[in-house]
Amino acid sequence: MCGRYRLSRRKQLIEEYFETAPSDVEWSPRYNIAPTQTVPIVRQHATRSVRQLSMVRWGLIPSWSDDAFSAAKMINARSESAATLPAFRDAMKSRRCVIPADGFYEWKRNGKIKQPFCFEIDDGKLFAFAGIWERWQDPTGQWIKSCSILTTAANAVMAPVHDRMPVILDPDDYDLWLDPGMKDATAVSELLKPYGGKMRAYPVSSRVNHVANDDAECSAPVEAHVQEGLFS
Repeated sequence: MCGRYRLSRRKQLIEEYFETAPSDVEWSPRYNIAPTQTVPIVRQHATRSVRQLSMVRWGLIPSWSDDAFSAAKMINARSESAATLPAFRDAMKSRRCVIPADGFYEWKRNGKIKQPFCFEIDDGKLFAFAGIWERWQDPTGQWIKSCSILTTAANAVMAPVHDRMPVILDPDDYDLWLDPGMKDATAVSELLKPYGGKMRAYPVSSRVNHVANDDAECSAPVEAHVQEGLFS
């Protein structure tokens, strides 16, 4: 799964990397992004060949939901079943997005200790999670946009820490994943596989455990409490 991540790039760099149209989105570097917070996503315009950067709530609220309380439980969607589950299937068909990041966190239990680890692509390079987004109207009539990160089986780097990982898309697959004209959820599901490129994991401090902590120290390398056998 993916319950915390990092996006420490400035808005200008995010827009340049994903080739989005200029926007009025406000974004400052973040090091400890948590569920239900507002996060940037990249979508393809429905009728024009242009990508858009926008802000949505992390934790998908199905369009048919009676309330928003389910959002905290829907920060992730399993890629193997997202195309068929009622909460995600419409979004998989028509509302796919990518979610910019440059790191994410996962915890490994070792006895009484849960050691947090940071995972990076190519030594901290900007990348994109495969995501889906949805629209939901609250009782007051206000529209709320929300998103979920697709997950898949762990790769060799992730497996010693957790058996699931977020789907990290190959940049060559962005166009197909974002294409609003591609309604075949089965076809795009073939893109949702364990990451096969250069990736590293390293232990970080317990600062990342607390949502209030949101600075570069959250992803700074530290010595793990117990490293023996961790990646054996």
